[in-house]
Amino acid sequence: MATTVSITSTYAGEFSGKYISAALLSSPTLDNGNIEIKPNVKFKDVIKKVATDSNVIKDATCDFTDTATVTLTERILQPEEFQVNLELCKKDFVSDWEAISMGYSSLNQNLPPKFSDFIIGHVAGLVAEKNEQNIWGGVNGNAGEFDGFSVLMAADGDVNDASNGGETAFSSTNIVTLLTNVVDSLPSAVYGKEDVKIYVPTIAFQSYIRHLGGYAANGVGAQGIDNRGSLWYDKGSALSFDGIEVVLAQGMPSNHIVAGQKSNLYFGTGLISDHNEVKLLDMADLDGSQNVRVIMRFTAGVQYGIGSDLALLTLA
Repeated sequence: MATTVSITSTYAGEFSGKYISAALLSSPTLDNGNIEIKPNVKFKDVIKKVATDSNVIKDATCDFTDTATVTLTERILQPEEFQVNLELCKKDFVSDWEAISMGYSSLNQNLPPKFSDFIIGHVAGLVAEKNEQNIWGGVNGNAGEFDGFSVLMAADGDVNDASNGGETAFSSTNIVTLLTNVVDSLPSAVYGKEDVKIYVPTIAFQSYIRHLGGYAANGVGAQGIDNRGSLWYDKGSALSFDGIEVVLAQGMPSNHIVAGQKSNLYFGTGLISDHNEVKLLDMADLDGSQNVRVIMRFTAGVQYGIGSDLALLTLA
């Protein structure tokens, strides 16, 4: 690529939204719609919790008498500000970009003008991967992280703690017992909700697949479901336990399982915030190098509404 071709681009405020969206919202948890997304949180969002006495029906009288107490509390979703500063060498990307853009044909030698989008797409993938980790296991005290769900829930006495039975790791032999403990920790009113899910880390997901494939040699037999062993599972197929969908949360720490309603878990960002910025600086005209500097600024954070409607398992 000629150094005279500049790819310097700047997108600010709402114009950067589509690029920030591609970076943040393509993490698996968000891309698969497994939690709620609040896309336009400019500073903070108040998640209100309404609690009402369960016995609201009373015997009829001629007078008006309060039959229940309504308690309103709130939790705050306040996305934090983050930035990405990367310097990439154009020659490391230009061959792949040319091949894709020209349809792998040597007849078309016209370089398209969107090399900038190609670079942003690469960086967006890195941001999405880190965002997935932050959603479930981020720790605010670490650079580039916000408190994830496992950290927030562990610090909340309202969240239901599921028994770990003294287990220190997930395996095909203990996964059913641990999943049972999680489900049993959910309030009965939550269990019947349509959007309730069990969110598990990769090792727990694998353990459950292997259990159903017969590795645990209990319940389903040594050869697993339909005597197919581990071949019973097709990647992408839905899993469930006790009638609840089991979701692979790739960013979740390997010692946790979370259960609750999708509608009770929120990811917040400000796609039209003035703070957002995506900038590419072609350094060729400045220092003669083949480097491109990528700058991103965005906000991100998570929060839940009702802690008592959630269950958290933490291994010993």
